[in-house]
Amino acid sequence: MSQDIIKLVEQGSLKENPPEFDIGDSVDVHCLIHEGEKTRTQVFSGTVIGRSGGGAREMFTVRRIVAGEGVERKFPVHSPRIAKVEVKRSAVVRRAKLYFLRDRVGKATRLRERRR
Repeated sequence: MSQDIIKLVEQGSLKENPPEFDIGDSVDVHCLIHEGEKTRTQVFSGTVIGRSGGGAREMFTVRRIVAGEGVERKFPVHSPRIAKVEVKRSAVVRRAKLYFLRDRVGKATRLRERRR
């Protein structure tokens, strides 16, 4: 009973066409940034290392290296602040979470490309 109520409430905040990507994909996430009265789009590029949750609470984590330091950011899939998610390349992975990439540096972070 309570699950049905939660689904009903979440239905209004779900995107009609959510972005399609998998774990291991290299993506560009276009975020809307509000600064005062101006709005601009900022791109966060990296590798998707995990997805969690479901429905309106679904999140995905993107990791990239900036100035030799690893940076991770979590994004809600159905957020209105996410303009679009572009898939640059896909990778063959055998895990749901790629947390092992946190310990790797340089060329060791490369994943085998998936041919489409």
